[in-house]
Amino acid sequence: MAKSANQKIKLLVLLQILEQQTDQDHPFTVQQIIKALAQKGIAAERKTIYDDMEALQQFGADVVVLRGKSNQYYLGERRFQLPELKLLVDAALSAKFITAKKSGELIRKISGFSSVYQAQLLQRQVHVQGRVKTMNEGIYYTVDTLQTAMAQGRQIQFKYYQWAVDKTAPGQFTQNWRQGGTPYLVSPWALVWDDENYYLIAYDAPAGILKHYRVDKMESIETLDSAREGKDVFDALDMGEYTKRTFGMFGGEETEVELCFANRLIGVVIDRFGKDTRIFDVTKDTFTVRVQAVPSPQFTAWVLGFGAEAEVLAPPEIRQNIADTLAQVLPLYQK
Repeated sequence: MAKSANQKIKLLVLLQILEQQTDQDHPFTVQQIIKALAQKGIAAERKTIYDDMEALQQFGADVVVLRGKSNQYYLGERRFQLPELKLLVDAALSAKFITAKKSGELIRKISGFSSVYQAQLLQRQVHVQGRVKTMNEGIYYTVDTLQTAMAQGRQIQFKYYQWAVDKTAPGQFTQNWRQGGTPYLVSPWALVWDDENYYLIAYDAPAGILKHYRVDKMESIETLDSAREGKDVFDALDMGEYTKRTFGMFGGEETEVELCFANRLIGVVIDRFGKDTRIFDVTKDTFTVRVQAVPSPQFTAWVLGFGAEAEVLAPPEIRQNIADTLAQVLPLYQK
């Protein structure tokens, strides 16, 4: 009876063996396949293996046959190729909003889509220790709640915190609740990954605008019965353009900014604002652009990061804000 039951799952087990134990550099002979099946409690003969391989190929599995004195088999095309898996591993590692523990769990699951040999290559590139990661282990549940609320068209409420120096314990830091711990009430519309962090874009009805919230700083999140608001505001939003013009997801009023850059920074400008950026007043050393941006401390820091090779030409109030920032910072370095 047991043998009959095992025979019923023989093809499934055979496909699993090909997925996990073979690849282009590690094909299996028929004898190796028979041995691997035996370890799973499934008896097989050479002739039936040939028939099974043909059945898997008819099913659509890319079973590659290396014909010779002793045929060898491996699984070629997979759901994910090794370069694709490496990209997913890199994403899991670089995302600050995923804890080190969850990054490790994700990478182990991602590795399951490869052979054991390819999984070893993926594990060798894992360097979680020392990376800046969130400490919020509940972020998976938060994301799930947000996705469900958006799918159901409901409002949410949550508490939101920020880090602060703990004045009662020198050398320590603590969480401070924003709004004194009073829950935020918003309508969730989108989740955005920006600058290695995960953000919720939500409509704040009293303010009448969209606002951003770091997902890893949201706690005690609840889905409400009330329908979400702000559909017209969100529908009018071009998400790609919006995230491109918003630095560090700092909210604010969007405005046209004219900037002058050194010619060598053209790649940086295109990476930031896109290939449709308007470029004019090109000289031997510089070029000028007009772009839509949300002025913020992050925007100021971005511009100043290029030193004398970048200058805001207009509007005058942004130039003045940058000048004021420099005036505040300069005395710190003149002591």
